[in-house]
Amino acid sequence: MNHSELLKDYHDSEDKLCLAQVLDKMEFVQKRGQIEATSFLSMPQISMVEAFLRRNHFANYTFFGGYPEAERQMLFFYPADYTPDMVEKNYAKFLKLLSITFEPALSTPYEHRIYLSGIIKLGIRREKVGDILVRSNGADIIFSASIANILPQELASLTRFHGATVQVQELSALQLPEKTFTTLSIIVPSLRLDNLVSDLAKTSRSAANTLITSNLVFVNGKCNCKPSKSIHSGDVIAIRRTGKFIFREIEKTTKSGNLVLKIDQYT
Repeated sequence: MNHSELLKDYHDSEDKLCLAQVLDKMEFVQKRGQIEATSFLSMPQISMVEAFLRRNHFANYTFFGGYPEAERQMLFFYPADYTPDMVEKNYAKFLKLLSITFEPALSTPYEHRIYLSGIIKLGIRREKVGDILVRSNGADIIFSASIANILPQELASLTRFHGATVQVQELSALQLPEKTFTTLSIIVPSLRLDNLVSDLAKTSRSAANTLITSNLVFVNGKCNCKPSKSIHSGDVIAIRRTGKFIFREIEKTTKSGNLVLKIDQYT
């Protein structure tokens, strides 16, 4: 496999490094005949890697981050003779769940950033940690099994987690928090992506275009979208540093021809 030829169109050093590591994992599976996984990939990396794999007609891979709607996911390569059930049974070798529980619950529950900054403070690389699911009395953290002997003990030693129960569990113990939404109504001239992003991010159309072309906007988990992309009922739009939204329906059309949209924002 000629890495240089496959990566010749990629000029960003971080992108090239990411894809080179993907190719290394793929070659490992081809040589050893056993399943292998990358570290956790961010949403932009997932979009880039998936486009790269499709472009080069690679097969026998899947993305998974511990639950179906995970934002950060590992890329799994597997031998051609593996069935989907065989692949799923191997997830537990690579993914673990860390449960942090405060009893009684804190009067002011920690936010996502408090848990993440604690992990980073320990010197653990971000790619070793997947989604952090915050609940009222703690959080569930999906992480790489490669740090299972480090993360629980080190995290429990931090002052912010004194008094909490910190334990490693299997993924099957993950309890997803109930989704809650705030319903919004926005008015747009059309269902172009840049129109919705402009209103949802409370910014100008030109700034919305910059967000989209900078891969800071995701539609149904995918970036690399065009500002002119048409949005449809049920589409999920995630805007970095703004939030995550679901376009539900067109409520009505104004006399001037604008569209009034019902949007649910994840809270």
